[in-house]
Amino acid sequence: MKKYQAYFIDLDGTIYQGTKSFPSGKHFIERLQATGQKFMFVTNNSTKTPEDVVKNLAEGHDIHVDVSQVYTSAMATADYIKRALPAAQKVLTVGERGLDVALQKLGFQIVTQDDADVVVVGLDRHVQYDDLMHATLAIQHGAEFVATNIDTNLPSEKGFIPGAGAVIAAVQTAVQKMPHVVGKPYPTIMEGALQRADLTADQVLMVGDNYQTDIKAGIGVKMDTLLVYSGVSTPQQVQQEAIQPTYTINSLDEWEI
Repeated sequence: MKKYQAYFIDLDGTIYQGTKSFPSGKHFIERLQATGQKFMFVTNNSTKTPEDVVKNLAEGHDIHVDVSQVYTSAMATADYIKRALPAAQKVLTVGERGLDVALQKLGFQIVTQDDADVVVVGLDRHVQYDDLMHATLAIQHGAEFVATNIDTNLPSEKGFIPGAGAVIAAVQTAVQKMPHVVGKPYPTIMEGALQRADLTADQVLMVGDNYQTDIKAGIGVKMDTLLVYSGVSTPQQVQQEAIQPTYTINSLDEWEI
């Protein structure tokens, strides 16, 4: 079994599920820490800041990490705009605090009207019609259209509720234009994480529970992948895929660091 210099790790469904802790997730992180192994959480969640993620891990799951070990789709979006759209200054967002904070940290000005260089749409659980209207008008006036991720649903105690993809679809329908998608399974978030970690894809193992996001994201940048059957994907579903994960396990406890 190949030894890796670092691990990129999904959160929900892999390390925990909602408010439910996975003992195997906690043990996995503690084993990485005990051996001094580098790792980074790579998450499509754009609503939380790295500080929020660290607090949730500590208080909700007794897992203790540093903010430098968290990379969200909001951070990846800010990195992408800085790199790919260097003239951009004003960003109109349809999203929550985690998205605005990530953009402001890189010097972008958050605007609320149609005069924007870029429109970024992510999950917004308080979205209003006017938010969609201003985003639509800004894109029609020439702003670039960027999406944090297009996850269609989120698991909750009530069932599967609308994800970022549902909000993005409203704007996409109005403007009849595809956004540049940053989050998994698209490569932008993985490229950003590799840059932050100063690593190359062959040095990293991508760990996740969802073939359609986590594993495809790794495959897309030619990174080895580890699928754990603790969340979304089932063995029956994965067997139908043309490209298989590098490794599959039933629990993170099975993986040898």
